[in-house]
Amino acid sequence: VDQYINRILAEEDAKGQPINKDLFDDSANELYSHGDFAASQISNLNTYILKKVGVFPDILENKIKQHFEKGDDVSALVTAEFYTKKDHFPGFGRPFVFNAEVLLKVGRGLEARDSARVALKSPWWTLGCRYQEVADIALWDDEQIEYIKEKVTEEGRKEDMMKGKEAGQVFLDEAAFLLDLASVEGAWDECLERVGECYREVGLHHIAAFILYRD
Repeated sequence: VDQYINRILAEEDAKGQPINKDLFDDSANELYSHGDFAASQISNLNTYILKKVGVFPDILENKIKQHFEKGDDVSALVTAEFYTKKDHFPGFGRPFVFNAEVLLKVGRGLEARDSARVALKSPWWTLGCRYQEVADIALWDDEQIEYIKEKVTEEGRKEDMMKGKEAGQVFLDEAAFLLDLASVEGAWDECLERVGECYREVGLHHIAAFILYRD
């Protein structure tokens, strides 16, 4: 959260005059002071944010696109690999999806396939795109989808419990599987009620309320 607030303040400051001075109060100054960007003597705002604030997916992806626009494929590849470092966005598939797209762009199909397969080991709702786009790069068939569809049926739940899986874990797995399937079909709204029910079943009422919240 602090990094995101720091980024917003830096972006506001970089716009120049007039600025919203209320943003730069005493509490904000602990994160960013008015003039920090100019004082850094870094000419590019995105470069400043990456060096001084933190790593953000959209900024990294834009930086990679800019490398390609300049014809600098090597820098694009290096930055894409940097994006996939496990300590940056652990548990998210998006960095590996984007890396796969970069590798495809420079004609490295086998490496792109491997990166896409790594992405698909993450929750599919973290891919940042439709499942099928990544599955096509990974050369995956539909077996995994059919497996997950079976898991969210009543029979699938009973089978897991008969194998000794605790009821709470069965509900958590179902919620995760439903979100994965939603990313395949693009039908998020259709699964939200059931996902909320799964979290309520295991006592995570605050998460259920967040998922089901509507303006």
